[in-house]
Amino acid sequence: MDVKIEVISATRHSEESFWNKSALGLSLRRIGFDSKIVPRISFDNRKGLPAIYNEGIKNADENSYLVFIHDDVWIDDSFFTYRIVEGLSNYDVIGVAGNRRRVSKQPAWAFINLDFVWDEKINLSGAVAHGQYPFGNISFFGPSPANCELLDGVFLAAKRISLLASNCSFDERYDFHFYDMDFCRTAMESGLRLGTWPLSITHQSGGAFGTDQWKKTILYIWKNGKINLH
Repeated sequence: MDVKIEVISATRHSEESFWNKSALGLSLRRIGFDSKIVPRISFDNRKGLPAIYNEGIKNADENSYLVFIHDDVWIDDSFFTYRIVEGLSNYDVIGVAGNRRRVSKQPAWAFINLDFVWDEKINLSGAVAHGQYPFGNISFFGPSPANCELLDGVFLAAKRISLLASNCSFDERYDFHFYDMDFCRTAMESGLRLGTWPLSITHQSGGAFGTDQWKKTILYIWKNGKINLH
């Protein structure tokens, strides 16, 4: 396969610390045998993820496949490149977990309200492992691949050419919360097809759902109409 997979991520680690201590850095070293994978990491970062991801889209090679991923993710899949290429041969944007539908004022891909009520299982797709070390305990949400309207922002991938052709990017009014929800809506409105794809990762975090900053952000959005999350 004559492709380039550009892995775009942001970290508060220094460059040395990232490669020697972070889950993503250690994972990329492990699969470093694959010359198709090109890390694009923003070290000592203090910017919001959308700004970093948009810079990645802008500066990537023309025909690259782009992976947007958090720095606290272990890549467990040795066939990482093949999963990306397979997935983006079927969808314009892929993720590892998502929801087949969306509802009004949905605060996260898996929850339908601020009480964190899970959507019905029939609407969910994909799987993500969790733990501090690789190959953590697996949270299975539903069969994958599947057409989705919302994807978990822990991992997203798309072809650069598809994003540019549809004028699809990340909204920089967000920082670290809700950018994925907004991006998925933007992608669908741009005519892109979203779906989950089987790919093994372990996320060290369970997500920021329900934290004070998370609640403050979403209530501000709804109250002020800063960004429409209908």
